[in-house]
Amino acid sequence: MEKWRRLLLVLALFLAFFSARSQSFIGVNYGQVADNLPPPSATASLLQSTTISKLRLYGADPAIIRSMSGTNISLVLGVPNSDIPSLASDPSAAASWAAANVLPYVPATSISLVAVGNEALDSGDAALASQLLPAMRNLGSGLAAAGVKVSTVHTMSVLAHSEPPSSGAFRPELSADLTGILGFLRDARSPFMINPYPFFAYRSDPRPETLAFCLFQPNPGRFDAGSKLLYTNMFDAQVDAVRSALDGLGFPEVEIVVAETGWPYRGDPDEVGATVENARAFTGNLVAHLRSLVGTPLMPGRSVDTYIFALYDEDLKPGPASERSFGLYRADQTMNYDAGLVKSASSSYTSPSPPAGTTPPAGRCVPGATPHTGADGRPTQPEAQCHSPDAVGSDAAVGADHRLFFLSVALTLLL
Repeated sequence: MEKWRRLLLVLALFLAFFSARSQSFIGVNYGQVADNLPPPSATASLLQSTTISKLRLYGADPAIIRSMSGTNISLVLGVPNSDIPSLASDPSAAASWAAANVLPYVPATSISLVAVGNEALDSGDAALASQLLPAMRNLGSGLAAAGVKVSTVHTMSVLAHSEPPSSGAFRPELSADLTGILGFLRDARSPFMINPYPFFAYRSDPRPETLAFCLFQPNPGRFDAGSKLLYTNMFDAQVDAVRSALDGLGFPEVEIVVAETGWPYRGDPDEVGATVENARAFTGNLVAHLRSLVGTPLMPGRSVDTYIFALYDEDLKPGPASERSFGLYRADQTMNYDAGLVKSASSSYTSPSPPAGTTPPAGRCVPGATPHTGADGRPTQPEAQCHSPDAVGSDAAVGADHRLFFLSVALTLLL
C-alpha cells in the first residue's frame, strides 16, 4: 500500500508541474522587421523562461540559429519568396542553401522544418506559384540526410469556402498547384501550414457575439449542419475548414500546422477590436485551449501545433498600427500583456470576462446529451454533437492536465 501511495504522489507532482513545462504544440513567430530587437542570446534566455518550445523564423539568421543551440527549442527556418526561382531551377542552388543555412547547425540546434516561401500561392505571381513545388522538391533532397522536413505557408485565402467548416474547399484555380504540393507533403510526411486569424474574421463582422466566438469566450456556438457538430470558437472552425478542404482534395493523411495566428493589442482608431484586453483574451484562451488537448470537433483529442504571432513588436512594419502591435513582448523584453506563457505563472492564467453585450450559453453541454436553448433564445440544432470543452474559459472547460491532477490528488488521499 505504501508503494502505491508513493507512486500516486509522484504522478500528482508530475501533473502539477505539467502546465509549467515547455509544451511541444506551442510555438511563436520571430519577425525581424525592426531596428530595436534584443540580441539573440537574450531572446534564447527569454524563450527558456516560457513554455514556448518552437520558434519560427522568416529567414535563416545564423546568429539566432546559433543562439538556440542546446536550448531544446525547435526551429522552423524560412526561404524568402525571392529565392524560390533559383531553388526551383537549380538543384545545386538548393543543396548550397541547405549546406549554408541548416547543415552546419544540426544537431546542436534543433531544426525541424524549412518553409519554402511565405504565402507564395497568394502572391499574385503565377510564375512563382508554379515554381514553388520544384523548389520544395530540390530543397527536400538537400535536407533529407539531416532529417529536416520541407513545407510552405499559406493564408486562409487559399480556401474558396470556409463556413461552415464542413464546406471547406480550396479555390478551384489553385487545385493543380495544391494537388502537387500536397502529394509532396504526404510523401515526405510534412505538414500543411496555414495562417488562420480570428481577428480578421471579427474585423469583417464586428458584432459582440462574433467577438466572443473569436476570443474563446462563452457564446451560443455555431452549428455545422454538414458535420452535425457545434463550434464554440473561430479558431477551431477555421482549422477544421482547412481539414475539410484537405480531405476533400484526397489528402486526409496530411497534418495541419498553424504557422501564424494572433491578435493585435493596439490599432488605429478605425481598427475595431485591437485592444490589450482582446489580445490577452485571445492568446491566453488559445494557449489554454491547446493545453487542454481537447482538439477541434473534427480532430478531437490532440492539439494542432500552433505558432503565435508574434514574439516581439516590429516597429518598422508598414501599414496600420496593428501591424506593429502583435508582439507578446516589447523590444526591451517586457510583456505587452500576460498570456500565461511564463513557466512560473503558466498555470495561473484566468480568462477575462466576456465582452459587453454577450451572454453565456443558457445550458452546459454534456457529452452524449442534446444541447437545448442557446443564449439568444433560439434552440440549438437537435442533431448537434456535444463538444463543450472548446469553451475555454467557461466552467465547462477544465484542462485535461488539471483534471488528471485533481484525480491523482484524490486517489492519493484515499489511499
